Parts: sequence; C-alpha cells; structure tokens
Amino acid sequence: MKRSVTAPKNTKILSDSPSDSDRAGAILLDGGLVAFPTETVYGLGADARNGLAVASVYEAKGRPSFNPLIVHVPSIEAARALVEVSDVAERLASAFWPGALTLVLPLKAESGISKLVTAGLETLAIRVPSHALAQDLLMRAGVPVAAPSANPSGRVSPTQAQHVIAGLDGKIDAVVDGGRCTVGIESTIISLAGDPTLLRTGGIPVEAIEACICAPLTRQEHAETPSAPGQLASHYAPKGTVRLNADTVEGGETLLGFGPVDAEINLSPSGDLIEAAANLFQCLHQLDQMGAEHIAVSPIPTHDLGAAINDRLNRAAAPRD
Repeated sequence: MKRSVTAPKNTKILSDSPSDSDRAGAILLDGGLVAFPTETVYGLGADARNGLAVASVYEAKGRPSFNPLIVHVPSIEAARALVEVSDVAERLASAFWPGALTLVLPLKAESGISKLVTAGLETLAIRVPSHALAQDLLMRAGVPVAAPSANPSGRVSPTQAQHVIAGLDGKIDAVVDGGRCTVGIESTIISLAGDPTLLRTGGIPVEAIEACICAPLTRQEHAETPSAPGQLASHYAPKGTVRLNADTVEGGETLLGFGPVDAEINLSPSGDLIEAAANLFQCLHQLDQMGAEHIAVSPIPTHDLGAAINDRLNRAAAPRD
C-alpha cells in the first residue's frame, strides 16, 4: 500500500548494485522518494505521475509549490511522449542529450504528469541525464521521474550522498550512493515555449547553446513566479553570509579562493573553471562544516562555466527571508 505524504521514513543508503537499483525503482513505483546521482547534482526523485509522491518532494525539501520541478527521462524518445519537441529542441537534444541541459517545452495533454510537477503551467522542464546510475534507475523504474536537487530548499545543492543525508535524513526513503557528481552544478535551462530563452545558466555553457542554434538567447534568469527551477533570487545558500569579488579578506571572514591565492578552501588553485564548477557545492558544504559565519569569495571570470558559477554565488549572497 502506498504511504501517505506525512508517513515517517527511515532513509536507506543503497549501493550501485543491480539489486539495489531494483529496490530504488520499486520504491519510486510505490510512491516513495529516492535521491540519486546525476552528472550535475544529486536529485530527489519521485514518480512524476503520482501527485502524492510529488507532494512528498515539496514537503521533504520545504520547497514552495509554485516552483516547478524538472522531470528526468532516459531518452529523447521518452521525452517525445510527454512534450511537443520542436525542430530547435531536436537540434539541442541531439547536441547535448544525454547531458546537463534542461528544455522547457509545451506539455502534451495526454502526458499524465501531475500538475504539481509543473506548478500548474502548460510547459514541462525535462532532461535526459548522462550519469550511468541515473540512466539505470530511470530504465528500471520505467516512469518519468521528477527530481529537484536533493537538499532542503534554498540550501547548498548536494554533490555527494553524504550531503543528501545531512540535509534530508529521515525525510526520504533512500539515497543511491554513486560517489561524487562530475559536473557539480545544475543543468542549464532553456525555454522553447516561445523564442529560445535562458532561464538558468548551468553545466552547458551558454556560448555552446547559442552556437548550436545559431542565434542569441533571450535572458530571463530571475522570476518571482518561476517558470522553471533555479530562478528564485535567493538560492544555493550556505549558513554564513557571502561577500563576492573579494580582493582582500576582512576580519572574521573565511576566503573561498579561485586561482593562485592564499585560501584554506580553493575552488581551483590553477584557475580552471571546469574544476571550480565541479568543486563549488562541495566547498560550500565544507564552509558550513567549518562553521564559517562570513565568507569572502575571490573574483571569478564570467565566461563559459564561470557564468554558472557566478550565478550560483550571486544567489547564495542574495538577501534571505
């Protein structure tokens, strides 16, 4: 019998074995919640057709229900069953799926997706992840899986299983431990419900997307009423306050460095943006573990993945409710 949204849970840590993948798939089909690794961050998965399961995701995260979720599927063929895929969408999917790109597309009337997933919108944010464990779980479950980042809403996203446990232990059924996520920041989100529009910078550089479609993107990266995840002004926040573009360190601050600077924690001593992106959330978790109350962040370039890194840091530094 499927559990109610408020039922107590004992979070299990599952391995990457086939038997544990079967267990994870069975939990999803039973209306439960399973955190699993993707190449970007760990997602908190629920059967996207099951409104009660999706409501459990919002409850576990403390996430506002007006903030829609991304649905994960194993292939472009599975996506076509849920959304209207335009020529531009086909081009982007061919170039970047499986991978760290989410497309917002018109939802098909017969999709069966819970309205809680879309926050009542007529579009769906959808992605095909490249992580082998995510692919395996999606194939075994055989259902579209709604999966925001597996962390309390507004806090630092998880890139390791222990980050998930630290934030959600006892609130979800299981986490599949697949080690550390390789990309380390969330997917880039592009809306194709109208003109191609950037809703969130992420693991695929904007320059690569614009080159693929041979056109510039309209930008709509902040919204009080989001049309996709990651548009709220305050997000990805550590416990301490954050000061950006710091060339010096003030009293009481801990430096989050970038490049050849003297810092206890450094995103990339060599100034490599790919390395910095992969390390970003892990470093923010480390700062929380250290009890850092005030965080200064070295300047970071804004090109390529630097745009996504700066986006996350700007949201981490935003005023909080």
